[in-house]
Formats: sequence, structure tokens, C-alpha cells
Amino acid sequence: MKVILLKNVSNLGEENEIKEVAMGYARNFLFPQNLAIEATPQALAQLEEKKAKQEKEAEADLAAAEALAQKIDGESFEIKVKASGAGTLYAAIAPAKIVSILKAKGFSVRPNQIILKTAMKEVGEYEALIQLDHGLEAKVTLIVSTE
Repeated sequence: MKVILLKNVSNLGEENEIKEVAMGYARNFLFPQNLAIEATPQALAQLEEKKAKQEKEAEADLAAAEALAQKIDGESFEIKVKASGAGTLYAAIAPAKIVSILKAKGFSVRPNQIILKTAMKEVGEYEALIQLDHGLEAKVTLIVSTE
């Protein structure tokens, strides 16, 4: 019996795959737990529509990530913080602080996407790498200055 998996099933397959299974396995395990549905022509047509929709969304997501990478790559952002007279910051600048500055400028990134080569503990210029979705990267310059 052919079934379409609705969820990942260990030792069988992943979501949206079409698999050949024993009728008893499908009827007694997969169907009652909503892990699969029978592969009827209507269900197969819905699966194709769903895959096409997911593909379009993935393409749109990739285009948005590429646009963000082009906009943000090479930009420099100034961060004003309190520091001692010697130029040492009272608190290191965390990726969450960088995210809030980028959001204020209209860029949407997550803290786990920001890679700092060195900790930002002094006044000066720092390079940060932003790892965007789909393997895209952008380099930005962060200028830390006193308030």
C-alpha cells in the first residue's frame, strides 16, 4: 500500500515522502497516529501543490536573504556606550546589542547570526560577520565610541 508521510517516521522516511508499506502497518500504526495518509490521486495532487508552494516560499526567502546581504555588506554602524577614560568599556557589547542597533537601521537579523572575531571590550573599530540564511554572509564594521 502506498502512503504519504505526514510527519517524519523513524526507519521509514521523512515528511511528504511517498512510501510503500504493508497494509497492516499503515492501517494499525500510521493512520491512527496521523503519521500518514493513503496515496490517493487527490492526495498526490495536494502533495504536488504543497511542494510547489514550499518551493516558491523558499525562493522568496532566498531572494530576501540575498537582498539583505547586499544591503548590509560593507556597512558601518556606530555604537555609543559608556567607557572609562582609558577607553575600556564598562560592559562588553553582546550580539543582542548589535541586533538592536541593526533593527533601528531597518535590518532584521538574529543574535546567533552575528559572529565576532574578538570581544568588544574597548573603544575602536571591530569587524563582525553576519551569517544569513541559505549560507549567505555579510561583513559589517562596528565603530564603538563613548557617549
